[in-house]
This record gives sequence, structure tokens and C-alpha cells, in this order.
Amino acid sequence: MVKIKEIEMKYPGAGAWQIGDSPELASELANLIKKGIKTASCGSFSSYQQEESAPRIGSYNIILDGQNVPICVIRLVSLQLVRFCDVNEEFARKEGEGDLSLEYWKQEHQRFFTREGHFSEDMELIAEEFEVVEVL
Repeated sequence: MVKIKEIEMKYPGAGAWQIGDSPELASELANLIKKGIKTASCGSFSSYQQEESAPRIGSYNIILDGQNVPICVIRLVSLQLVRFCDVNEEFARKEGEGDLSLEYWKQEHQRFFTREGHFSEDMELIAEEFEVVEVL
């Protein structure tokens, strides 16, 4: 099995993280990314402001499954500030979840942000698009 430290040597400055708020969701989303189905993600702008280092275009990230096993490496290709209510069908499809519809995206993300502790229709999101550069 590939170790995170070995991957970080190949991709200096890469962060290693899970997507989602549970081990099950992290594994499901990591698999969608690995397959190239999920090419976008988002988070609340307020959460991003609390992070120690802000994401930047061109940066690499190691995607972990729910057991913290490295699955793939992605490169950030786009960052955009968008309000929840302004997310469109195209972005929802790039998120690669459920039936790929905007309706599904809104339902699941409203649930996610509510669990995270803050949701509103006009909340600001950081919308990221990425590409897989290596499957591990």
C-alpha cells in the first residue's frame, strides 16, 4: 500500500483529506473521484475562511477514503465564489452525486450544510473543480 508521505514527496505541498462528513461518505466520494465521475466539490465560504491554508488553483490534494487510505491525487483547476441559490445544473452534474440533478444536489447539500451548523439559500460557497492526476 502506498503511504501518504511517499505521495507527498512526489507532490510537494499536497494536502491529504477526506471529502464528506462520515467514513462511508468519504469512501463513496473518493470512489466517484477516482472514476472521474466527480470532478467538482464545494464548501461553505465561512468554513474555508477558518482553514489554515486556502486552496489555490494548481495545488494538489491526496484524496483519502473513509479508512484514511490514499485513493488518488487531484489537481485544483478552478475556484469560484457562488451563492447556494445560484448553483446551476452543470455544476451539480460535475459534483457527480446521486442522479446528477440540481434537485438532488440542493437536497443533499442543504442537509450537509445544516448538519455542519449553518445553511441559508444565499450562503456563499467556494466551488472547486479538479482533475485526477494519479490513481493510487
